[in-house]
Amino acid sequence: MSRKRVAVAMSGGVDSSLAAALLKKAGYEVSGVYLKLWSGDNSEPDVSDLEHTCQILNIPLEQLNLETEFKHLVIDYFCQEYSLGRTPNPCTVCNQRIKFGLLLNRVREMGADYLATGHYARIERLPNGYRLLKAADPTKDQSYFLYTLGQRELQYLLLPLGNLHKAEVRRLATELGLSTGSRRDSQDVCFIPDNDYRAFITQYVPLQPGDIVDTEGKVLGKHDGLAQYTVGQRQGLGLTSNKRLYVLKLDTTGNRLVVGTEDQLLSNAVSASKLSWVSGKAPQEPISITAKVRYQSPEAMAKLNLNDEMARVQFHQPQRAIAPGQAVVFYQGDVVLGGGIIEDRVD
Repeated sequence: MSRKRVAVAMSGGVDSSLAAALLKKAGYEVSGVYLKLWSGDNSEPDVSDLEHTCQILNIPLEQLNLETEFKHLVIDYFCQEYSLGRTPNPCTVCNQRIKFGLLLNRVREMGADYLATGHYARIERLPNGYRLLKAADPTKDQSYFLYTLGQRELQYLLLPLGNLHKAEVRRLATELGLSTGSRRDSQDVCFIPDNDYRAFITQYVPLQPGDIVDTEGKVLGKHDGLAQYTVGQRQGLGLTSNKRLYVLKLDTTGNRLVVGTEDQLLSNAVSASKLSWVSGKAPQEPISITAKVRYQSPEAMAKLNLNDEMARVQFHQPQRAIAPGQAVVFYQGDVVLGGGIIEDRVD
């Protein structure tokens, strides 16, 4: 029987490099795929380094240029959301539309049985389908970014690092002689140099100054353009006050930046749209879940209610600085149920 063919999305980092090594060791016919996504990509590896890694592993490397698609599907979306006063998460969109959309389709057309990545999450095969689970290493779990994966994608996807801790990944990479073993993890969004959102946004989104107001509409100062601010922000407001003030809301209708105290940042519930379910089926009745309202936030206990194409997530304890445009992801234990895009907060 011929060996199964796996295309590994390789970035030049330790995670994807070790994923390729582990799959080859497991007996798969492995090839690397490098995606050229953005000319200004501050995390773009030296392709010669990536080629060297593939030489060490004795696997071929294919390069695919998806810059046009990335600009249209991710960059334009990112900028449009900011222009609407929202805070998008470009990584979830890139995963859904680029990596597990266009790339998955492309490698399947090229004859690969599977696509693999270095994401930290797990896939469980059951008699009636697949489940997406959190990673074994809770400090590196990336299941939040993968909530849009469905049954079609999961059947063709391998995540070799899901059961490993980061320290073990680095040790294995070093033992294999991979130069990426000691490289620092990138924490930035790949297309934003130095993670400077404001500088990037000003290149693409017209900025119109306006009023900074409190929750009663009193004018406190001037802002430089709503796209320069995010919910929960305290620094850079240019306000003088005897109490700490935070951004509560970006009012695009009136071009006003609404600020308030920290307790006014708390919300009891959120509504979400553009829902995605890993199983392909939405829950039929209200269920108890835990939910994350951003990648770095802890999971919070909540009740999930569905109404047509909208979800309402009612938290047991109020949550801080919930931003429309971010993803809210639903869990039960280690299982990722799905998620959606936050539309509004409910106090």
